[in-house]
Amino acid sequence: MALTRAFRDTVQARLSRDPAFRQALLAEGATALLEGDLETGKDVLRDFVNGTIGFQDLAEETGTPAKSLMRMLGPRGNPTASNLLAIVGALQRRSGITLEVRAA
Repeated sequence: MALTRAFRDTVQARLSRDPAFRQALLAEGATALLEGDLETGKDVLRDFVNGTIGFQDLAEETGTPAKSLMRMLGPRGNPTASNLLAIVGALQRRSGITLEVRAA
């Protein structure tokens, strides 16, 4: 089921005003990737990028063209692990959020 524009606008608005929500969303995206759920991880990271720094700033941070980043995080995107790690690293630096991996 495709998300409506109103839903995406709501997520973006909350990201701009709620630091705890920003942290939780970035953590959720990274967790999904670590659990092997690439599709959910890409979707969440795409929402995070759109609601925070945008693809142009992410492109400058990673050295990867914005259109390539959009394709990677799109529904048919197939990013490499190095690209995903570069994206997550850039999002952490730009947002001031530090993620940790812990064994459960």
